[in-house]
Amino acid sequence: MAYGKNKGLAKSGKKGAKKKQIDPFMRKNWYDIKAPSYFNGKRGGKCGKTMVTKTTGQRIETEGLKERVCEFNLADLKEGDDGVRDDSSAHKKVKLQIQEIQGKNCLTDFHGMSITRDKMCYLVKKKHTLIEVEANCKTSDGYVVRLFIIAFTKEVKDHQVKQTTYAQTAQIRKIRKRIVNALQTEIAKGQLNDLVKGLSNEKYETELKRQTNRIFPLDPLVIHKVKIVKKPKLDIIKLMEIHDKSGADDGVAVATNEEEGAQNLLTAGQ
Repeated sequence: MAYGKNKGLAKSGKKGAKKKQIDPFMRKNWYDIKAPSYFNGKRGGKCGKTMVTKTTGQRIETEGLKERVCEFNLADLKEGDDGVRDDSSAHKKVKLQIQEIQGKNCLTDFHGMSITRDKMCYLVKKKHTLIEVEANCKTSDGYVVRLFIIAFTKEVKDHQVKQTTYAQTAQIRKIRKRIVNALQTEIAKGQLNDLVKGLSNEKYETELKRQTNRIFPLDPLVIHKVKIVKKPKLDIIKLMEIHDKSGADDGVAVATNEEEGAQNLLTAGQ
């Protein structure tokens, strides 16, 4: 066949050759994820990194990051600069949702919480009544949060004769009602950050055990899942406040030092 008759021979390479593969990570940018300051973590609040495809055409990279949900271990979020971890909260997984981008930092807010599967399996008991409760609670700043509670009846060794520790149906109904009312009353007093603090230090579990003890003792009692059902419109000022590590006290301390310096200069002049 003549060279001029087949136009495909003029092109370099064989017919059907694959294009050169480009490493997909070359088209990515990395951003730091910042956890809210109410987790009491150090390291400037940075708890991880995430990537996103670079801006191409009308697709802006920051828009691809917003509302992305990230999952962390609570013990990692509370870890300080010295690397000390509180492993008592290692069974809790916290979900944070990216709300705003500031430079190369992603500002997040609380989105949900759950416990690990092995912890849930560890809680299960034989010959005890399992009680599951679901409660919708509203915070003072407009968040509607759904909490899922699992509890087991507690064996009273000193007075119990039976081998089983079963609660009556009427007692279970009373316990469910008491738990829902107690949670709704307690959570309505504070904002979302107060709720997260209470979940972190198991404040609500302790209070619920105390309030249901007269009906039937419960142990263990665990809030095993939390999810936000409804949230108010994003408030940038409030979001910046929960990420701001420098409080008003720092400003007061600086002003005091300046006043002391001014007084020293006056006394030196005298």
